[in-house]
Amino acid sequence: MLNVLFRASILVLGLSQLAMGAEDAPSPKKKILMVLANPATSTTTGWPVGFWGAEFTHPWLELTEAGYQVDVASPDGGKVVMDAYSDPRDASGYSKHDIVTLGFVNSPDLVSLWDNTKAVKEIQVNDYEAVIVAGGQSPMFTFRNHEGLKKLFLSFYESGKYSAVLCHGTALLLELKDKNGKPFIKGRKITGFTNAEEDFADKAVGKKLMPFRIEDEAKKLGAQFITKPAFSAHAIQDGRLITGQQQNSGKEVARLLIKALHGAKR
Repeated sequence: MLNVLFRASILVLGLSQLAMGAEDAPSPKKKILMVLANPATSTTTGWPVGFWGAEFTHPWLELTEAGYQVDVASPDGGKVVMDAYSDPRDASGYSKHDIVTLGFVNSPDLVSLWDNTKAVKEIQVNDYEAVIVAGGQSPMFTFRNHEGLKKLFLSFYESGKYSAVLCHGTALLLELKDKNGKPFIKGRKITGFTNAEEDFADKAVGKKLMPFRIEDEAKKLGAQFITKPAFSAHAIQDGRLITGQQQNSGKEVARLLIKALHGAKR
């Protein structure tokens, strides 16, 4: 336990220094937009749900270490809240191993990024190099019918910018259509939270958690849904679209995005 706390304290110091470095930088940094779900209530369990902590903190760390500034938005703006199970301090202990998120939530300056997010309608696509949409439980109840979020994501993609989605955030892709009215993901290689992972989660909790399954819905729409074993770190790229399988894949999504952006500048 002492070792965990020591590592977390060191990470807090490092993250705080990164935040200070962003403020003290002599020239503006290239910016990446990250979209986090607003708090909601699950229609299947009645529980409060939000975004998944690691799906923000792990990409954030990769991107800031690569020299990018990360701005935070949400579909409706305002304060966003982590899913309880994704909080390393939660009594369940489900995410107690997540030292990156533990360091983040123990840094007041960094946690303040979640206090008053911009609404997607306020975002100017041209201000950003790319967008990443994180998952969690809330996206399964709030993303599919959010017209502003769908419009923003398509605006990024159609303007030639890299666009990434993680885990249950890929629920957003199910409602998108291309300029010809065809499902956006038809024929595309994507990943997201898998049926095997849904089975594990349902069994662990003892009840059905989600109102639908992304893998089933994506395949119905003609996507090439590519998976690795449950909870493996896994991200794939299909052109300008990058997707990550679940919460353990945030670092991989960020690294694919950084590599793509660096390649695009050559």
